[in-house]
Amino acid sequence: MLKQDHGFRRFLCRGKNNIRTEFLLLGLAYNIKKLFAKISENRLGISLFELKTA
Repeated sequence: MLKQDHGFRRFLCRGKNNIRTEFLLLGLAYNIKKLFAKISENRLGISLFELKTA
C-alpha cells in the first residue's frame, strides 16, 4: 500500500538487499513527510489521552 499510495509501481533496483534498502528509504520519507505535516500544523504537543504517571 505504501508504494501504491505514492505512485510507485515497481522497485528501481534488483536484489533483496537493494529492495530492502529502497523500501526502508520510502518508509523513512513517508515518516518525515508525516512529521513535517504535524510540525506545520503545530500538532506535536497534543496527545489524545492524558499521560498516566506512576
